[in-house]
Amino acid sequence: MVNRRKFIRTASLGSLAGLLAKDVLAAEASVNNGPVVISTWDAGLAANRGAWEVLGNGGAALDAVEKGVMVTESSINCCVGLGGNPDRDGFVTLDACIMDHQFNCGSVAFLERIKHPVSVARRVMEKTPHVMLVGSGAQQFAVAEGFPLESGALSPDAQKAYTEWLKKAEYKPVINVENKAHGPFAPSVMPTGEFNHDTIGMVALDAKGNLSGSCTTSGMGFKMRGRLGDSPIIGAGLYVDNEVGACTATGQGEDVIRVAGSSAVVEMMRQGLTPEQACKKIIERIVRIKKEKVKDIQVAFIALDKKGRAGSYAIHPGFSYAIRTTKGERLINAPSHFKKTS
Repeated sequence: MVNRRKFIRTASLGSLAGLLAKDVLAAEASVNNGPVVISTWDAGLAANRGAWEVLGNGGAALDAVEKGVMVTESSINCCVGLGGNPDRDGFVTLDACIMDHQFNCGSVAFLERIKHPVSVARRVMEKTPHVMLVGSGAQQFAVAEGFPLESGALSPDAQKAYTEWLKKAEYKPVINVENKAHGPFAPSVMPTGEFNHDTIGMVALDAKGNLSGSCTTSGMGFKMRGRLGDSPIIGAGLYVDNEVGACTATGQGEDVIRVAGSSAVVEMMRQGLTPEQACKKIIERIVRIKKEKVKDIQVAFIALDKKGRAGSYAIHPGFSYAIRTTKGERLINAPSHFKKTS
């Protein structure tokens, strides 16, 4: 999130002013008769426009959620794509997953030097009997499928952030068999005051009434090498059940994994809760588990049900999600367990 708002503000500052009217800041969107797509954070506005090129022309939700998050993967920002912050050894590693309306799903994790991990995840889904490929195996598969290997060089923003972190952390990315300490670990909060974790997660309902979702990230900045969060894990970072709804998560991945977050939200919707109520229920579960440590983490869910209703809930204020329907696009401030203090 370090550069998230800077990124989207540069791209669409002029259009945001008209989007943030009071009547569009409702916590939960109403039922939509046509296609609908929702995605995390304000970067979701641009991602949704990419998805709408498919949905607005009667295309499939699966194609839309791939194309939509590719917009964010192509941008230079802190937390998604090859321009994101590296792990603590200086390498950008990417995680992504995708899921359609028939429980087909694909995932990649710890993938390096590939620009669009979400598209590799889709190839895993469509061309292998597997759900997840990781590391060098995922890269080998991607190259065999025609994805070019990028240079691996850090973006200027990421290089600057990494250099500053190394100074403060005093981390030496060299193996020392005498050193049994495993830290330093990724900071919970970045120097900007924002939490150190983010994704672009997207779920969509197409004109035929089918749901699909995607999720992609470069993970926590300066994370321990090999660390994975929830984003590539079906059932945690993303889940789709075409009879009920779909959900994706953002925030502290470890705590989303603990509660199988996205699938748990979908199960709450199956029991009759609205998308917002379902997201709130699982956020409250995380709050109970974390106790006093909850002040140090952020988690948020966005969900879309079979009727086209969208909703969200977060632990702390400050999370927003983007929605696009036939009526236009909006940025919605999500309700949260803790309220904003002055």
